[in-house]
Amino acid sequence: MDSLIRDFRTAFAEMKGDKLAETLRPDVQANPAKFLTLWGRGSLREATSDLNFLFYSDPSRFRMSAEETTGWFEIYLTYWKAIGEILAAEGLRNDAKSSKPSWTKVYEAWKDLTLQVIRGYTHYEFENWTIPCLYVAGKYLRLFAIRADEERKNGNEDADETVMQDDFDPEAVEHKMLEDCTRHLNRIFQTCLNDRAPLEESRKWGIYYAINLLFKSYFKLNSATLSKNVLKAIQAGRGDMPTLDKFPKSQQVTFKYYEGVLAFLEENYEEAEQHLTMAWHMCHKDAKRNLELILTYLIPCHLLTTHTLPSSQLLAPFPRLQKLFLPLGEAIKKADLHAFDLALRDGEDEFIKRRIYLTLERGRDIALRNLLRKVFIAGGFEPAKDGGAPVRRTRVPVAEFAAAIKISGGEDIDTDEVECLLANMIYKNLMKGYIAHERGIVVLSKNGAFPGTKV
Repeated sequence: MDSLIRDFRTAFAEMKGDKLAETLRPDVQANPAKFLTLWGRGSLREATSDLNFLFYSDPSRFRMSAEETTGWFEIYLTYWKAIGEILAAEGLRNDAKSSKPSWTKVYEAWKDLTLQVIRGYTHYEFENWTIPCLYVAGKYLRLFAIRADEERKNGNEDADETVMQDDFDPEAVEHKMLEDCTRHLNRIFQTCLNDRAPLEESRKWGIYYAINLLFKSYFKLNSATLSKNVLKAIQAGRGDMPTLDKFPKSQQVTFKYYEGVLAFLEENYEEAEQHLTMAWHMCHKDAKRNLELILTYLIPCHLLTTHTLPSSQLLAPFPRLQKLFLPLGEAIKKADLHAFDLALRDGEDEFIKRRIYLTLERGRDIALRNLLRKVFIAGGFEPAKDGGAPVRRTRVPVAEFAAAIKISGGEDIDTDEVECLLANMIYKNLMKGYIAHERGIVVLSKNGAFPGTKV
């Protein structure tokens, strides 16, 4: 305990928030001997006595207000209890009290610590330079909640708790701890958002870290729509907040990524493209996993907004994305409807998991546009009149389009279906012209029959 509080005093004297937060980081696996020494014999009485001396009686103690002293005393006592549960769950404790360890107990103990840290800002006058302590508390609260839910899912904890319930909800049980966690993460968010101190002393500097933790948790719970409430709160209080570019770049990237994904899920692809492009440009070049996540949504956005496909060079560092997107891209370039359908089917599970299936499905319109364009170009030119330049044939029989669609799609298709597809292409401005139903032809525009393709 002496070593822990010595590190606390050093960080506090230097007013280094990151160093202070390190004293609360529960990386037991990284240095088990350190934490076993901290746990000692597991005596609450001894731990309380040690902390009482170090915070209240030790002549060399750091001088702080009575409120702050109480707050930090409560935090480190709760931290000590949480470390005991973590050591037990990791199988590193041998005392009798660790006979039934579980990650649920770890979560509950760490939740107590998180509440004490929040209380430090609401009741004990903690200054804003200590905000990284909120980061550590929130980050590990989420991680321990996930581990506790995984443990419950595997039947290792509270296995009989759901017996004899006629309103059993398996999804609620599966994420019980994470759902509880979001409520406390929201308290961290509100603690930062509602601070009325001047900006240089404000807790608002911790707001985007809290928001990003909430976004990650809501997406894990498949409740992404709850994130919109957070965005509304940010919009309402934006006048009293530092601008996003004043925050660490890592927080900016994460926020822009989730903001882009939320716009993507609402089918606002142009806005999603803007947010995701900002995240892509700010993301560190070595953060391959993050770059891959951004591209997962940015590529479908580009496909729909600009009708462009990713190059092999862009996807080279991302084998998983190559497997997902290159077959689709090749099918679109070749105007091969059957190959597109196969690629979509082969990646269906992964596309659905990543929430991009329905968006990619719309890419078939681009493949169809390319196919119709090929038919138009293959029709050649009409004879030149009065010595003028030749003009492409603009009256194309529906039967020619039908034959191309049948060959490319590998299935029979009747004329009515073809006309329906053509009408849809005209409506979406992927093709300019009109259908002369009685004559069985499509009359295409002489200037830009297929917008954006130089034809």
